[in-house]
Amino acid sequence: MNTETQAYEKIRGWIHEKSGIIFPEQKTDLLKQRLGRVVKEYRLTSLAELEDRLFSGADQATQLSILHAATTNHTYFFREPEAIDYFIDQIYPKYAQHRELKIWSAASSTGDEAYSIAIAIAEKYGMEGLRRVSILGTDLSNHVIDTAERGVFGHRHFDRTPRAIIDKYFDRIGDDAYQVKRDIRNRCTFRRLNLKAAPYPFQRPFQVVFCRNVFYYFNETDQAKVLNAIYQATDPGGYLITSVTESVYNLNSPWKKVGTGILTREER
Repeated sequence: MNTETQAYEKIRGWIHEKSGIIFPEQKTDLLKQRLGRVVKEYRLTSLAELEDRLFSGADQATQLSILHAATTNHTYFFREPEAIDYFIDQIYPKYAQHRELKIWSAASSTGDEAYSIAIAIAEKYGMEGLRRVSILGTDLSNHVIDTAERGVFGHRHFDRTPRAIIDKYFDRIGDDAYQVKRDIRNRCTFRRLNLKAAPYPFQRPFQVVFCRNVFYYFNETDQAKVLNAIYQATDPGGYLITSVTESVYNLNSPWKKVGTGILTREER
């Protein structure tokens, strides 16, 4: 095994240890490409130099750059709309009499999902229906949290967004820059959180948790741990919405399946 391969394997192992994310052999080229951007960012010449920097007391900025490179994925507004539609039509009405509806968008990346949820509520129930809602978006990467807080997006984030929605809920601030309107941004808060670092530091439970397109990055042990940690952060009677393409039903979990990608924490 040459020096570069050894360096790659050590960095890959560190990423898994810190975040739970697995990069199997078939994704080697993808991760090497992403790590190559970190090498350039720090004006290094090789993965071996990056590995040396990481394991010789690297500053937090370097560590976060590596984690950001490993976790960044293309996301966009209204991804898997059937999940959002189920929430809007089946779950939201159950909390119509609640003073507050707390929603958590876990692994929220640049905030597309959190803002999509807020916009969908506003579209169906009006701004009055949104004002009692608070949405927390969390992600492992500080870079994407910063982007989410600004709420500014380019055209590639709108692959599945009707033009009427863009015109209604975004302000155009440049040739290819649209900012989420303030009334929507005010309902969304973003913080850094590692899903593997359970128990989570929440003071009050959530009624609805979206955790989509993330479980397949974890091995089964970490999947089960994250599922159970989210369970503890959810109100009895609350819901977990996962991706329709992720199967988490064979894991040892207290969640009850109620639909494709829909789980509930049963009432006491």
